[in-house]
Amino acid sequence: MPLPSHVPVLIAGGGPVGLTLAALLAEYGIASLTVEADDDYCAGSRAICISRRSQEILSWAGADQPLMATGLPWTGGRSYFRDREVLHFEMPHDPLQRYAPMVNIQQYSIEEYAHQAMQRHPGQAALQWSARVAGLQADADGVTVEVDAGGQRQTVRADWLIACDGGRSTVREAMGLKLEGMQYEGRYVIVDIEQASSRPVERLAWFDPPSNPGSTLLMHRQPGNVWRVDYQIRDDEDPDEAVKPESVLPRVQSHLDMIGETAPWKPLWISIYNAKCLTLDQYRHGRVLFAGDAGHLVPIFGVRGLNSGLDDAGNLAWKLAWVLKGLAPAKLLDSYSVERVHATRQNLAYGAKSTEFMAPPDFGFRLMREAALRLALADETVRSLINPRQSAPISYDTSPLNLADGAPQAGPAAAPGQPALDALLQDGDAPRYLSECFGRGFVALAVSPPAPLSAELDALAAATQSLPHPLQVVRVGADGWHDAHGQVRQRYGAADGMVYLLRPD
Repeated sequence: MPLPSHVPVLIAGGGPVGLTLAALLAEYGIASLTVEADDDYCAGSRAICISRRSQEILSWAGADQPLMATGLPWTGGRSYFRDREVLHFEMPHDPLQRYAPMVNIQQYSIEEYAHQAMQRHPGQAALQWSARVAGLQADADGVTVEVDAGGQRQTVRADWLIACDGGRSTVREAMGLKLEGMQYEGRYVIVDIEQASSRPVERLAWFDPPSNPGSTLLMHRQPGNVWRVDYQIRDDEDPDEAVKPESVLPRVQSHLDMIGETAPWKPLWISIYNAKCLTLDQYRHGRVLFAGDAGHLVPIFGVRGLNSGLDDAGNLAWKLAWVLKGLAPAKLLDSYSVERVHATRQNLAYGAKSTEFMAPPDFGFRLMREAALRLALADETVRSLINPRQSAPISYDTSPLNLADGAPQAGPAAAPGQPALDALLQDGDAPRYLSECFGRGFVALAVSPPAPLSAELDALAAATQSLPHPLQVVRVGADGWHDAHGQVRQRYGAADGMVYLLRPD
């Protein structure tokens, strides 16, 4: 199939980040072509824990409903030292929230749902399987990309090239760029097995379990009666031997026996992993931008990998759309790099701490971990040290887009650069959440605005009607949503007459 000779946006890599970005751009009326080296969605579970923030981002593309219908929500987990529980944690959540703190679902399902969201915009977002970037030449006005597709090499001219082609990014390699940081030696075998279970959906971790002495083992339930099992192998074990079924299956069986899971089971997928804390120094290089694993590799511990990649897509989509629509200068995209590199460095800091606990890099770390685990058996105050530190939205407190807000009475949660908090605006059979307005242009959140201010806001909104997503004015209080639970006033430190300008992301 011949590829177009020119596209506004060429996305290298049709994983969850690339497909979500394409779907989000289509929501803004921006056409894109995504090229994916494989011929179908990924094999194996891969990234499985989808945070509340990522669920919100997927909703902007219209991909959240199948996720909520299929995924397994969870709110906490348990950790064991040998065969005794040393931690039971709960993530912040309440029954009024729109999304669960975490949802377990296989990565290939996220890819499928993002692809379906792309197809809501025929002619806007195209996907070409079995196609990969073979070379590129960037200049001030765009990028000329050589693509191998269907056994032929074709040339595509793109105004912008977005590298979402993973940890082994061919775009990054072609540009001579290198990820910087550190790589941990500890390896984990990753196994998907099919087995019926009635256990609650929790994050489960065992340190030095009797079933696998000296190892650390993690378990997550997934849709379709699938268990995801991750276990650490010894430093002296051959990785090639460690992933052979004759090595894997007895270790899994031993653990299932220990925890009393007796139903028949079968393996579905086996892989191996080691943690990396790596990033590019910047994610914009002229007309080429990097997102997801192409720009940064974050350890799986703390579930910041795919979730940070989806946050990249949510941040980049509206800015690139604004630039392509002529609504902002290309310099706006520099803020994408500043904000997301800042977020990556925070994620790497948390990920490194989690990795050093889950897979201690040397004797000193192993000694400290065992001391913490032993103390946690008897002292509850120590147990917070072994909390896995799940993913959380990152504040863009260093963003060049931040301006003084002139609202000293607002609480710290409402300061410039802070993530906009959700709020339940309407109860009942058809609940209405503030986050339903996110991801579709700017939002002016007005708390009981007086009549002159309300008229000014309406005039601003009317002046933006020609934009793909006009300014939305959301009123709370008089002549607006009732804020029945007081969440807007509480979470935003809001007082009558205050207006908050919320970015699309």
